[in-house]
Amino acid sequence: MIPYMVTDMITIMCKLYYLPFVGGGMHIRWHGHSCFEIANGITMVLDPHDGRSLGIKPPSVSADIVLISHDHSDHNSFKTIRGSHKDVFSFVGEFDFNGLKIIGLQTDHDISGGTKRGKNVMYAMDIDGISICHCGDLGNMPDDAVMERIRGVDILFVPVGEIYTMDMDSVLRFIDEVGPRVIIPMHYRVGGLSIPVNPVEVFLDSIGYDVEHVGNEIDLSADELPSRTTVWVFSR
Repeated sequence: MIPYMVTDMITIMCKLYYLPFVGGGMHIRWHGHSCFEIANGITMVLDPHDGRSLGIKPPSVSADIVLISHDHSDHNSFKTIRGSHKDVFSFVGEFDFNGLKIIGLQTDHDISGGTKRGKNVMYAMDIDGISICHCGDLGNMPDDAVMERIRGVDILFVPVGEIYTMDMDSVLRFIDEVGPRVIIPMHYRVGGLSIPVNPVEVFLDSIGYDVEHVGNEIDLSADELPSRTTVWVFSR
């Protein structure tokens, strides 16, 4: 029989092991397409898909909050995410979730003011000294007011598969104008994906920055961010 004190210590250690970063950076995990999990005490999921309708694995994660950039089926599958989460649909403006300030910035899903594919909301926030912006299905250059809010962001999640989002020339211009420290490409073709978008190699062949393949997930703190702009390619 293990003494109660020992079992209590084992329980505490197990809980600590499975807790996300708290006050020491953030945890980022890619769940395919544009779906990312970001954790720092609070677990957030952005743009979840159901997997099945796309031909890829569904997200496997429990969240506290789910942020949805627009109401398309490959970005709005909040029911796929486990847990009692708050669901935020295309919210424009600033709101607070358990002390985390999140800003929803309205943009367009196409080059015609959203008349073809509707509006799109980018979500920006600061987590433990690391500023991030998830672009959703950005289809056109944001206006000056939005650009001012995200210029110089540390981590930029940007769709690079073209077809349903910005063309490559616009993507490259957008990145240059934002000037992030880390670029995380998303919404590109992977094995099994049924949506006709370009593979990430088209983007990587066009971008002029260093490229690092970081695997499926990464833990980082503010002082671990690269000193010069770098592309982080996630795999699943």
